[in-house]
Amino acid sequence: MKCLPALAIVGLLIASAVLPGQQISPNPNPAVKAAAQADSDRAAAAKQARALLDKDAVVNSIGMKLKLLPAGEFTMGSPNVLFPDEQPPHQVTLSRPFYLGVYEVTQAEYQQVMGKNPSKFKGVTNPVDSVSWDEVVEFCRKLSALPAEKAAGRVYRLPTEAEWEYACRGGETKNWNTAKNFQAFGKQLNDFAWYLSNSDNKTHPVGQKSPNPWGFYDMHGNVWEWCQDWYGNYPRGAVTDPQGVSSGKYRVFRGGCWNFPFGFCRSTYRNGGHPSRNYGINGINGGFRVALGPSGE
Repeated sequence: MKCLPALAIVGLLIASAVLPGQQISPNPNPAVKAAAQADSDRAAAAKQARALLDKDAVVNSIGMKLKLLPAGEFTMGSPNVLFPDEQPPHQVTLSRPFYLGVYEVTQAEYQQVMGKNPSKFKGVTNPVDSVSWDEVVEFCRKLSALPAEKAAGRVYRLPTEAEWEYACRGGETKNWNTAKNFQAFGKQLNDFAWYLSNSDNKTHPVGQKSPNPWGFYDMHGNVWEWCQDWYGNYPRGAVTDPQGVSSGKYRVFRGGCWNFPFGFCRSTYRNGGHPSRNYGINGINGGFRVALGPSGE
């Protein structure tokens, strides 16, 4: 550690001294004041939004909790030149509300519906991992066919890629959520994600980290989450209720994973995998959370 010269220390003490009767004035910088106010407004809005989402939450017959997200608009994607598939940023309108799982589907829930657990990292409250897109679609079909779910009119599915990013952002406009910049996101990620730097090379029980502003857990890290869409280029203009490209080779997965660096855990990062492959430990661990229309659509 470097030591300051004695004269420098004296100078710092004089500069920081407050004379008798002198008042310390607040920082007059309007930009700093405006940024602080914006942060306060965002926190208040997130708190209000979370309260509203909690009010309409449902718990299904196997104990899965889902929150009802309102219809809304947001800018999807990013101008990041390092990841051209995130371009272009475009306006998305989701015209209908939808339910989304508060947590990633756990191994206990998957076992209860499918009668098996293919996960490499065993733990009943850990997210199911190493499942293919085809397998999670079959899970949704079987869950929808349970007597209590049929009686409630619930038809489960995967979220669209747009729905997933809308929920992951939690009302934030930046692709690193509440962090002020990319570097801050890397530091803040420890609070709400299991990823390469803190996972100890394994998945962890769902809900252990802090939720995002809308109260969803593990949207970043732990396991990749399959989405409904085929992986392809974004549209170049505003869209309503996008379903992705009409066909392709790969299905989209989002959110990063226990063995990936923080840059891959951003809300805008995209990747895709073959729908029949169950990417295991040496690949990309696939997991998921379920979605549901307000009337089971």
